[in-house]
Amino acid sequence: MRYRRAFTRGGCYFFTLALQDRKQDTLVRHIDELRQAFYVVKKRHPFEIIAVCVLPEHLHLLVRLPENDSDYPTRLRLIKAKFSQALPKTENLSASRQSKNERGIWQRRYWEHEIRDERDLNAHIDYIHFNPVKHGYVTRVADWPFSSFHRYVANGILPKDWAGNGAEIEGNFGE
Repeated sequence: MRYRRAFTRGGCYFFTLALQDRKQDTLVRHIDELRQAFYVVKKRHPFEIIAVCVLPEHLHLLVRLPENDSDYPTRLRLIKAKFSQALPKTENLSASRQSKNERGIWQRRYWEHEIRDERDLNAHIDYIHFNPVKHGYVTRVADWPFSSFHRYVANGILPKDWAGNGAEIEGNFGE
């Protein structure tokens, strides 16, 4: 059976993008290159970042597309490509990846979920912000530097000591 993705103009989507090698720390080690990739793509293909958390080998992203646009695959493809192009070439490539002109940094696919309602939106925001604690990188959400959590605190949406105990965060988030 072939997987079919949902495409809704102006839709709100949650994504998980992962590195091919889940033991790497490339995303946080090259965070400036990743930020630049997002910046370049957002300029040409606008979207709103509602929440994001970058971990060493994967990232979670919650975006809202413009009202007349449903083309998130192009945005994700370009973010991956721009980031990959900015990195030094050190990896060994399989024949399959060479034939497709791929670097082999990212997993080819990604997890996508269309946000259904306000409750779903809030659950995914909480999941994104709690993720560094879930994976054991920090004990407090506020201690992870690569997260939109800090923007939520600065804007008065969440308190700095918010930890979301994780017990209520259920569901399939593409890990």
